[in-house]
Amino acid sequence: MSAAESCPLPSRSPGDEATAVDRMLSAKRIAIVGMSDDPSRPSHGIGSYLISHGYDVVPVNPTHQTVMGRKCYAKLSDVPGKIDLVNVFRRSEFCAEVTRQAIAAGAGGVWLQAGIRNEEARELAGEAGIDFVQDRCILVEHMDRRR
Repeated sequence: MSAAESCPLPSRSPGDEATAVDRMLSAKRIAIVGMSDDPSRPSHGIGSYLISHGYDVVPVNPTHQTVMGRKCYAKLSDVPGKIDLVNVFRRSEFCAEVTRQAIAAGAGGVWLQAGIRNEEARELAGEAGIDFVQDRCILVEHMDRRR
């Protein structure tokens, strides 16, 4: 299954979420939590797509040393430098902790991929004043924005 096939079409309605999506798509450096080195996994395909469109993608996954020739970090706090956006490919029950780590790392936003929802993570991001989107595919949103 390709990355595009694994993401539903966007349903962009005006409002705060659409504004947050636009801001997050303007990010330069994206940490992908749960990025896999397996080309058949959506996180790998989406990471590749983002790299091909000029984003600086930083893989975060404690089970890999490198992904796509890039150093892979075990956790967000290990990533040097500024993180604009954290794109999350983890099960829902881990997303609140990832959001806490994103806030601690100074990330400007957290994006839970399509099929991933966590209300505690949403509340944490809101309290911290950072952008948050859940259950949406960054690849599909990026492709839709380019039209």
